[in-house]
Amino acid sequence: MDPGGATDVTTAPGGDGQVGVQIHQNRRLPDFLQSVNLKYVKLGYHYLISNLLTLCFIPLIIVTLIEASQMDIYDIQQLWLHLQYNLVSVIICSAVLVFGLTVYIMTRPRPVYLVDYACYRPPDHLKAPYQRFMEHSRLTQDFDDSSLEFQRKILERSGLGEETYVPEAMHYIPPRPSMAAARDEAEQVMYGALDNLFANTHVKPKDIGILVVNCSLFNPTPSLSAMIVNKYKLRGNIRSFNLGGMGCSAGVIAVDLAKDLLQIHRNTYAVVVSTENITQNWYFGNKKSMLIPNCLFRVGGSAVLLSNKSVDRRRAKYKLVHVVRTHRGADDKAFRCVYQEQDDKGKTGVSLSKDLMAIAGGALKTNITTLGPIVLPISEQLLFFSSIVVNKLFKSNVKPYIPDFKLAFDHFCIHAGGRAVIDELEKNLQLLPIHVEASRMTLHRFGNTSSSSIWYELAYMEAKGRMRKGNRVWQIAFGSGFKCNSAVWEALRNVKPSRNGPWEDCIDTYPVKVVS
Repeated sequence: MDPGGATDVTTAPGGDGQVGVQIHQNRRLPDFLQSVNLKYVKLGYHYLISNLLTLCFIPLIIVTLIEASQMDIYDIQQLWLHLQYNLVSVIICSAVLVFGLTVYIMTRPRPVYLVDYACYRPPDHLKAPYQRFMEHSRLTQDFDDSSLEFQRKILERSGLGEETYVPEAMHYIPPRPSMAAARDEAEQVMYGALDNLFANTHVKPKDIGILVVNCSLFNPTPSLSAMIVNKYKLRGNIRSFNLGGMGCSAGVIAVDLAKDLLQIHRNTYAVVVSTENITQNWYFGNKKSMLIPNCLFRVGGSAVLLSNKSVDRRRAKYKLVHVVRTHRGADDKAFRCVYQEQDDKGKTGVSLSKDLMAIAGGALKTNITTLGPIVLPISEQLLFFSSIVVNKLFKSNVKPYIPDFKLAFDHFCIHAGGRAVIDELEKNLQLLPIHVEASRMTLHRFGNTSSSSIWYELAYMEAKGRMRKGNRVWQIAFGSGFKCNSAVWEALRNVKPSRNGPWEDCIDTYPVKVVS
């Protein structure tokens, strides 16, 4: 029923047992607060404030045009004579203007373009459906009954589907974790993503000037970046970096590092490889807080090609707009909330604190406090600032106004760390189900692939045909330390999915309903 209508309909039992309908005419005026769609009021306010400067200039332009139209030949001659007698002033002003424009052009940040990216899709024989996962966990005989039941409950509530992947070594009974197996996993993921990237972009490995690799838990010698240099015979003067121990948000950190390097080194390409390694980091103990990563983390990785070449703008998918990084490591609780350690029996794993969600919320608040002023329209900033002033002046306990980030971004890539993370951000940022669909479906199809999850989510949006020219994308990720990092991209065209994308064989079956 329309809440602003003038008719009330109620039901009442009739004398013969039938339900009768009674209609009462509502004599009151309609409730305009309910009948008027406040969404359009807010949008009108947003457009008015955002274009306020333009609206102020319109009267000035009209007055100038009217005055110019009333000028005759004599007025024009007098203006020309005035300029001639003040030639020195005109030359000085012109020189200052040219000098200022030159300095601005030379010192402004160079645009960084995302030419293309690729996400690794493991082979089908590495899939780990629930039943097989639990059966293997039981047969390893490393877990007691309480731990097995705990893992079963976590899996049921995790939001993961039946087609996520675990590494080859975990499919054996008993599992065969080793340095060699971990190297094999790293090679399959990194080389699989890079092969696809080079094939789609037609960029030669020798053209790569910067390489940044991030992987938290597996850092062999030679490094993962050295493995890539060796595999693809990259040039000897390449600037390579290997980031370790930085958690699931390291993908944004790697992009930020590549961006800074592209500001210094002209006319080159940068490749960012984001992955995680499970083989040597599976936990075989019974400490509950250390069992959760076994149930959530899965095989995955991505390779991203960035460029500072102006000619690449025409073929690039996105332009990097902002990167905002927040680090809460100075706080002891935040520092230890995701912590690699040994349990009482000397078995190594990653422990997740019960305070994780609260700490993540604090990190998010700090991050969006920095990000908001540079991305939100002035209308939202004024509302937010006004709510703070009112609370300060009148000492009221009214909750501060939560900015509408949907006015700043068209798409959201929330790190698929777990269902609780996605639920909390959807609630706190007042997002709609479609805004978190990519995150939920990535968690369902691929699990938590750590720092590469935000790229699987972006690929989902492209595969659904939702990415239009001018759209802004917010990638947000959380990681140990504790960190919350954001990257903002702008689509340079209507983006289509690249060949051999991770969703190519299944996008028509998504979205699926995730069991609560």
